[in-house]
Amino acid sequence: MKQTGIFLSLCLVLFFISTDAQEINHEFVYQEAPFPECHASTIVEVQGTLIAAWFGGTHEKHDDVGIWISRKIDGTWSDPVEVVNGVQEDGGRYPCWNPVLAVSPQNEVYLFYKVGPNPREWWGELITSDDRGATWKNQERLPDGILGPVKNKAELLDNGTLLCPSSTEHDGWTVHVELTPDWGKTWERVGPLPAEDNIQAIQPTVLIHEDRLQMLCRSKKSGIVETWSTDNGKSWTPLKKTTLPNPNSGIDGVTTKSGMHYLVYNPTSTPEGEWGGERYPLVLASSRDGVNWVHVSTLESEPGEYSYPAIIEGADGVLHITYTWKRDKIKHVTVNP
Repeated sequence: MKQTGIFLSLCLVLFFISTDAQEINHEFVYQEAPFPECHASTIVEVQGTLIAAWFGGTHEKHDDVGIWISRKIDGTWSDPVEVVNGVQEDGGRYPCWNPVLAVSPQNEVYLFYKVGPNPREWWGELITSDDRGATWKNQERLPDGILGPVKNKAELLDNGTLLCPSSTEHDGWTVHVELTPDWGKTWERVGPLPAEDNIQAIQPTVLIHEDRLQMLCRSKKSGIVETWSTDNGKSWTPLKKTTLPNPNSGIDGVTTKSGMHYLVYNPTSTPEGEWGGERYPLVLASSRDGVNWVHVSTLESEPGEYSYPAIIEGADGVLHITYTWKRDKIKHVTVNP
């Protein structure tokens, strides 16, 4: 019995080491910038170079807000550079919103973003880079009704289709997906997706399972909601609540090459229907089935806004996470699982 007790104690120690004592490194993408506020970061890796993007300006909704990027080369992040803004042909200007980076199999970098006075009236735009984000070209407005991935990354499916998780806010909160088999030349829009109990949700993130797809979304139901597809995103089950709490704040997830799923989110709740409660702490969780989640690490615990995370798996298996740090900076965290 004594040996059994020692064995069980050792198993518990190893469990907690494996789930909470990861190799974690924190850094800021920049220390100083020519704008006072930032938000909604995105990150990709292309040929060994990390690229992060976000929107920055006087404050969210201000017409001077543009899309900024920084590249990490040889271990150092470059100074922020504004790559697009909302200046119109007639001289007017609108704020930019929610950039989302994607990399094609040919290593071309796509930067999706939104332009408009608010999320109810914005539209989607796109620019591309063929030199790992050093220069950008081919700015275009997406077709009417197509926004591109609204906050979280697109997923390239095995059939060659790029699935862009998206949503709208002009007629209540609704979730839809946008499918393009040719990287933006043609599009198919699926949705709005059905929902149980009048769920209103936005900003889905996609997880890849062996035989189906899963999307997790922020919602006004004081928690994260989910939907599933067995036909490569052509149809989806009704949105329904999960057991994961959330204060109506942005989330992001990733499925790694090993098949493990990771999710970054704020694990607190607000009364149903309220917008945006306290956006701390910020945590990383893992799951083998997308349903049962285990705490991996607390990324931020002090009071403040730590929100709108983005997460990817690097070529070396390391997880890269970026998020808004108090609206002052973009933080980059690496986790070696």
